[in-house]
Amino acid sequence: MSNTLACANIAALPLQILLRAHPDWHQQPVAVVDKDKPQGIILWVNKAAQSQRILSGMRYAQGLSLSRELRGGVVSEHDIATATRQVQKALWGMSPRVEPCTDEDGIFWIDAGGLEHVYPSQKDWVFGIAKALEEIDLKAIVSLGHSRFGTYAASKSSHTHLIFKTQKEEDAHLQKIPIVALGIEPNLRDTLLKLGIQTVGQFCSLPVESIQKRFGAEALTLYSMAQGKGWAPLQPVPIEEPIVSQLLLEFPESIHARIMIHLDPLLHSLIQQLMQRNEVLSTLNIKLTLDNKDTIQERVAPAIPTLDSAQILSLVSLRLEKCMLPEGVVEILLHAQGVTISHDQLTLFNDTSHEAIKDAEHALAKIRAGLGHSSVVHAKRYEGHLPEAQYKWELFDKVVPPESVSVATPSLTRRIFSPPKQLPPCDRRDPDGWLLAGIHEGPVEEVIGPHNLSGGWWRKSISRDYHFVRTRSGKWLWIYYDKNRRRWFLHGEVQ
Repeated sequence: MSNTLACANIAALPLQILLRAHPDWHQQPVAVVDKDKPQGIILWVNKAAQSQRILSGMRYAQGLSLSRELRGGVVSEHDIATATRQVQKALWGMSPRVEPCTDEDGIFWIDAGGLEHVYPSQKDWVFGIAKALEEIDLKAIVSLGHSRFGTYAASKSSHTHLIFKTQKEEDAHLQKIPIVALGIEPNLRDTLLKLGIQTVGQFCSLPVESIQKRFGAEALTLYSMAQGKGWAPLQPVPIEEPIVSQLLLEFPESIHARIMIHLDPLLHSLIQQLMQRNEVLSTLNIKLTLDNKDTIQERVAPAIPTLDSAQILSLVSLRLEKCMLPEGVVEILLHAQGVTISHDQLTLFNDTSHEAIKDAEHALAKIRAGLGHSSVVHAKRYEGHLPEAQYKWELFDKVVPPESVSVATPSLTRRIFSPPKQLPPCDRRDPDGWLLAGIHEGPVEEVIGPHNLSGGWWRKSISRDYHFVRTRSGKWLWIYYDKNRRRWFLHGEVQ
């Protein structure tokens, strides 16, 4: 199988992920939507939904009007990323060189080079790939050939696994593949069909000079890939070493409490490894080797993937209490399986249940009782000309569950001093080198400004020159020079 590679196409991966999470939905019409609301757009549908004339692009409410049995759900980017990693791990058992497609979810290339002495035949290897994916409840079409595009197009257009013995055989099959099977952009697809171009072979017979001019850049990219010119060499993702922790005991141990003492540092080691991979523990496999060489294997899984060692240890303790140890334990081996940390697990307040809100209200009531009713306040934004007029402190009477907001680029936070702090005198034109924050922070080494803020003629004229200044210690301060009072003030810090 030298100089060969396979392409595994997990068709409609988001839909398969949703059905895997809801196995009781398989006989019902199912749709993947972009948001779980009546106005959400349907992205993927199964055959049962198609038979009810429910198509992608419809509103979820429209689909429900066609079938009351329609089931819908949202598949997040995190869900797809988690499934992609599961597929990678499954495929690593078939080949050490696996590359997921970055442009299309559910497409994986697997290098077959050097495996001819491992598997009896190419057919066994191809069907082994499909079986490995079926074990994680995903169905794929696998094609084995000699080029990226040839295997990709074959897996997209076929309902059965394909094996091409020679490059010539693969090229002959490629010429017959329908253009519509490649899932190209609808406008380009319709334009080609209107011109009578229905197969990849007909498309590749067009002169290259007119492709981009007549059909655009996407058509030229497709043309180059079909000609074998637009692909880079296989770029496999590196294999991740298993997350394991092992301990050999000096003396056989059969007391449950003492075994748990040995497990504690092993579990902490696993959690550190998971944190380095940005993962949380989903399953913990425990292997105990006894003094008579027998082994006991147990498995625990938290309800929600977590890094809480106390929670995991309690589950392990409950599991091992049920184990009968005919001999003492001489070796402990822990193997952790992790999943990528989801956005919800990274949020500061991720528990917005009724009990959590009730506990928070009780805690705030105790603070009010001890420090006074006005001690619990929150900032509310207002429209104002001056910085200090753009917010007000109001009493915080009721705990409201926070809403998560996705932020592409984290922003800096400006800490405002109220009232502004008066600073020692300095030349208004040159704050550079000023020890405005004390000797321990060092002199000012960088100045951005001035930014003039003026107004207030309707009450009292205001004119300020604001600067951002950086001290030698690296702290950024927000200061201004009040032209009317002829003094410098510290208005805030940037954190």
